[in-house]
Amino acid sequence: MMLPVALLLLGALTAALAPRLLARAHWREREPVVALWMWQCVVAGVLLCCFLAMALTGAAAWHLVRGHVFAPAPHAVVEAYALGAYGPWAPATAVVLALGGVWTVAMLVREIARARSRRRQRRADLLVRSPLLPGEERDQERLVVLEGDRPDAWWLPGPSPQLVITTAALRRLKGRQLDAIAAHEQGHATMRHDWLRHISAALAHGFPQVAFFAAFRDEMHRLVELAADDMASRRFGRLTTALALVELNEDRGVFGPSPAPEAHLPQRVHRLLAPQARLAPMHRLRLTAAAAVVPVVPLVVTFGPGLLALN
Repeated sequence: MMLPVALLLLGALTAALAPRLLARAHWREREPVVALWMWQCVVAGVLLCCFLAMALTGAAAWHLVRGHVFAPAPHAVVEAYALGAYGPWAPATAVVLALGGVWTVAMLVREIARARSRRRQRRADLLVRSPLLPGEERDQERLVVLEGDRPDAWWLPGPSPQLVITTAALRRLKGRQLDAIAAHEQGHATMRHDWLRHISAALAHGFPQVAFFAAFRDEMHRLVELAADDMASRRFGRLTTALALVELNEDRGVFGPSPAPEAHLPQRVHRLLAPQARLAPMHRLRLTAAAAVVPVVPLVVTFGPGLLALN
């Protein structure tokens, strides 16, 4: 089988099987950080398969591309890939994959631009709702308190992240509950969850017919919240964090008989209150190492013929 076909089949097989295997893994609820890492490795592996297939088909179709791809390689290595046997479909495949790559980059740029626009708008709204006093600088202010009747708190990402909290939340949250909410939001900023959301949203919006990318986006939105919950609960306790989530969100209808489909708060609270056994460190290390192998496989498949030719 020709190498680009093998890479594309490997990427398709990974995209089809990985979400199902991860959905059956019971440990992902207990170890959201490991699950986040595994999802990132799987997506990286799928995209790497497409990129390497594009490079090989492009090298087979055009001598200019071949000169760049195999510039430092001996003649025996080039011969090992049998580029002349790829057939007339190589140029079309290379163009389609290249267009897919350009489209992916364009979707990511658009998602980042939109996120920055939303962030600028929210910062402008903060200046209107919470104007600066003489001598104050908003970029140096880590906490912003807004007048509001609805309990709410969020972390505004950017070069100078800020925790925004309403006066209703200050009145409702008691003692360490406020600290737990702050730790939760700070966890998002520390682990740069905004970038995971941008990348997953760009892939899902750019390729709406690909269920794999939609699953990636949905899991990123869910797992980053679980990871931030764990960061807060390690510092202030699981019960305190669960009560803080309830106090902050009970007026939004997410705990009613028919919560919104995207509301994961009841499951998050139940997870914090239910006793859970953490994975053993060695088991966690094995899962992390296994995930890291996923993007290595297409590299081994691609460079295998060249290494064998050198030997």
